Amino acid sequence: TLSELMRWYCLNTNTHGCRRIVVSRGRLRRLLWILLTLSAVGLILWQCAELLMNYYSASVSVTVQFQKLPFPAVTICNINPYKYSAMKEYLSELDKETKKALETFYGFSEGKTKVRRSVDEWNSTGSDFFQQIPLLKVEDFSRTATDLHSGQKRKIEGSVFHKDSSIVNSGDSNDIIGFQLCDANNSSECALYTFSSGVNAIQEWYKLHYMNIMAQIPLETKEKLSYSADDLLLTCFFDGLSCDKRHFTRFHHPLHGNCYTFNSGENGTILSTSTGGSEYGLQVVLYIDEADYNPFLVTSTGAKIIVHDQNEYPFIEDIGTEIETAAATSIGMHFTRSRKLSKPYSDCTETGADIPVENLYNKSYSLQICLHSCFQKAMVDSCGCAQYAQPLPAGAEYCNYKKNPNWMYCYYRLHEKFVKEQLGCQQICKDACSFKEWALTTSIAQWPSTVSEDWMLRVLSWDKGQKLNKKLNKTDLANLMVFYKDLNERFISENPANTLVILLSNFGGQLGLWMSCSVVCVIEIVEVFFIDSLSIVMRRQWQKAKKWWNDRKR
Repeated sequence: TLSELMRWYCLNTNTHGCRRIVVSRGRLRRLLWILLTLSAVGLILWQCAELLMNYYSASVSVTVQFQKLPFPAVTICNINPYKYSAMKEYLSELDKETKKALETFYGFSEGKTKVRRSVDEWNSTGSDFFQQIPLLKVEDFSRTATDLHSGQKRKIEGSVFHKDSSIVNSGDSNDIIGFQLCDANNSSECALYTFSSGVNAIQEWYKLHYMNIMAQIPLETKEKLSYSADDLLLTCFFDGLSCDKRHFTRFHHPLHGNCYTFNSGENGTILSTSTGGSEYGLQVVLYIDEADYNPFLVTSTGAKIIVHDQNEYPFIEDIGTEIETAAATSIGMHFTRSRKLSKPYSDCTETGADIPVENLYNKSYSLQICLHSCFQKAMVDSCGCAQYAQPLPAGAEYCNYKKNPNWMYCYYRLHEKFVKEQLGCQQICKDACSFKEWALTTSIAQWPSTVSEDWMLRVLSWDKGQKLNKKLNKTDLANLMVFYKDLNERFISENPANTLVILLSNFGGQLGLWMSCSVVCVIEIVEVFFIDSLSIVMRRQWQKAKKWWNDRKR
């Protein structure tokens, strides 16, 4: 408005300098319009680039539904995998050497403390256990160690790995217990594994030889050495109704022996529940039989359980929940289903078919299955045999001293690479896009109570009296309840945050905000720049052609 007033004044007064001012102001105005237009176009392009860069983003939605829920599979294992009374003939030499190690180093035998003896008093008539992989006493992390079997000192070659973070020793402050593993093909390639806790050192050493022994026992024999369903289960209730061993499926785990899965779905039927609360879940009383525990293999008493889907493998050793004896353990569950978007939104896999790792577990894909299968494949390729705690690949056999004298050294070296993510398994394996999860809340109460202990133990002893000639002790029993706390199913899903329609809408919104453009405006621009321009060009060409024809005709 000011510019128009100045223009009117200059035209009426006919002032030359004023006209120059108006002209300069007009140029400035055109320059500002050009700058604004370029800024708007740049901003629109930047917004469009941002929209394209964030096109493959996802939004998370949570849906809660109240409905009848399928009951999960519940796998129960005794912490002690095999009956010690049945395993003694297989473990007699190993147990003998372990007791000698405790007597020599810690000065006690058969549970009675004695004066600590010197290493020289060791009985040299031992078996091959100590000769192949003896326990060593390392003096203050020096390169000198004393063989607890022969009493001789040896020079430590190779690397030293301290596998225990504890700084509490069972013996003197300078006594470090460990064992040395060497390459059978190259005696100079050795690694010393030390533990500042003698308990951890002896248990780790015991488990190594224990796995070597168990790898040579046939599966049918091991199933007989472990606990039967009648041994483990005393009472069972589900959804207020009685159940028995027919509702459980036996599952043999290499490290936990015979385990039993309730509601495994193998017969094609999956149980469900329509009411929440402890009275409508699974209630079992377990017979633990602490007196028949292996004293060197396990140091805790009770059972281990895991709640999982019927198509999932129960990794008891990784995520199992321990329940204690002489107590009632209540486990309340919340059920959640999750689904993530696959590529290009995330780096997950739908079925695992695109992962170059063979599934050794015959169950639906999971990250744990992939990692364990990948390590087992690397174990077979590098060491020539399979690790005992995992399923066998086709054509492979479990490692043992007789056929694979180098397997322990190879296994420890390979496991070290696996932990440091140098095998490539963590890079190959991916999370599953769909999975189910049961969030557990555990509470414990004393069971049976002092006032009811007498009659309950008498009744339970009578119920099991056909196979036991003794009265049950409450430390041999564990009460377990697994139930839904509520029937709210939580479904967490990822959805595409942008689609083609949303992208076009955002693009149109940016044009409308910064350049006042709409669909009609775009059509007019197309009409001006393309249709009208084409019409002008065609008309000029027609005029030229008409003129040429008239000139020729003339």
